[in-house]
Amino acid sequence: MVQSSTSTEAGLPADLPRLHRPDGKRPRPGIVHLGLGAFFRAHGAVYISEAMEKSGGDWGIVGVSLVRPDQRDLLAPQDYAYTALELGPEGETPRVITAVDRVLVAREDPQTVLAAMSDPAIRIVTLTVTEKGYCHEPSTGRLNRQHPDIVHDLAHPDTPLSAVGYLVRALERRRNAGQRPFTVLCCDNLPENGKVVKGVVIELAGLIDPALADWISTEGAFPSTMVDRIVPATKPEDIERLAAMTGVLDLSPVMHEPFRQWVVEDRFVDGSRPDLGAVGVQLVDDVTPFEHMKLRCLNGTHSSLAYLGYLAGHETISDTVADPSFAKFCKRLWREEIVPGLKAPEGVDLSAYTDALFERYSNPAIRHRTWQIAMDGSQKLPQRILSTIAENLKAGRPFAGLALAVAAWMRYVGGIDEKGNPIDVRDPLAARLKSLSDAANGADGKVAALLGVTEIFPPALAADEGFHAALAKAYAGLLEKGAARMVEEVGA
Repeated sequence: MVQSSTSTEAGLPADLPRLHRPDGKRPRPGIVHLGLGAFFRAHGAVYISEAMEKSGGDWGIVGVSLVRPDQRDLLAPQDYAYTALELGPEGETPRVITAVDRVLVAREDPQTVLAAMSDPAIRIVTLTVTEKGYCHEPSTGRLNRQHPDIVHDLAHPDTPLSAVGYLVRALERRRNAGQRPFTVLCCDNLPENGKVVKGVVIELAGLIDPALADWISTEGAFPSTMVDRIVPATKPEDIERLAAMTGVLDLSPVMHEPFRQWVVEDRFVDGSRPDLGAVGVQLVDDVTPFEHMKLRCLNGTHSSLAYLGYLAGHETISDTVADPSFAKFCKRLWREEIVPGLKAPEGVDLSAYTDALFERYSNPAIRHRTWQIAMDGSQKLPQRILSTIAENLKAGRPFAGLALAVAAWMRYVGGIDEKGNPIDVRDPLAARLKSLSDAANGADGKVAALLGVTEIFPPALAADEGFHAALAKAYAGLLEKGAARMVEEVGA
């Protein structure tokens, strides 16, 4: 059934038909996904939809929004169909995705979410809850037992707040009912993400019932994954452009680049999974070389360009690398500071890989905002940049460019840009980081204060005199000369 818009959307005709499920059929669920945001809908859900089309199977997705109802409210009138719009340099290609069966809102009805996860038909629970969603210490990977959501989840078993709490309580229900566990498939940018999620799940389960922790450890599966696709935030003008292109109104489309990659360790409970290999997913024994390559080459330079580019006044990544100094700086990071410490996955040429990355960054159709990428830096820096710096220090390799990126992050979380304007810093530690920065004097003082945040900086790295000195020099340069000039000097 075609639904019509009941009000006039900005720039769109009134009574424009609403997007609907083309065949009217909803897939039978086999997957629950926690954190149904734009990335998974433009990446994992597309692969899963294609796998069902090609090889069959009941792998429909029950989406879960952990906090807000926005996604449910936008998708429900469309019977949970939405458009994935590919943004290529030479044109745009829309495709309607119908893999989502329904969307639940955890804060509204936690019992329904737990019941869905406990259904034996659900064989996989996937997650994209961002790095901060695992309630762990990024510098150690351990569960943050003082995290307010974890404290709540221990005290209120029937109404969890955290993704980890939902995983543990749903697995507890399945064990009590004599059912098999589901596979937990993390799709967030964490190094050894399966190992990290398994660690925090077992740690929380052990606080509840050691026997439950043993069962999860023995019977469960937490394959690590590497995900890659640039998915910029959808803007109102994107919705208008898509409606003009297709003649129907989709209020929750996703935008994405043509490139995509999904590498998955092929370890699932009872071997039960969609036929992912048939649609291009790389099923491997060890994802580590792929994730190190992607986290450091892509995410590491993305964050570096985001902080430095934002401070220099660049709105998007494509704008940033169009600046010759930033292009040279980015390529220097790969050539001298990142690639020398990597072990290439079998069959991968790292030089060709980074050349392809630069072409992706340069795609003018992808308006990926530096401010968007800069979010949650406290959760991202350890795996994206700090681990590379630590290895370079040990090996005697250069790290001046990465040190400049960390100094730019320190300047950014101070909350004031180079023109004296406030920065809208989105980070779980934002207030604390700004307070530390404000209370310190000069470049060296601010660096010392922020290096003391142990959740971000491992003590051994923070105590390294060469690292501290490089950060202080870079921070002083940012204050004196600005980001654009510092990038030009370091990239020379």
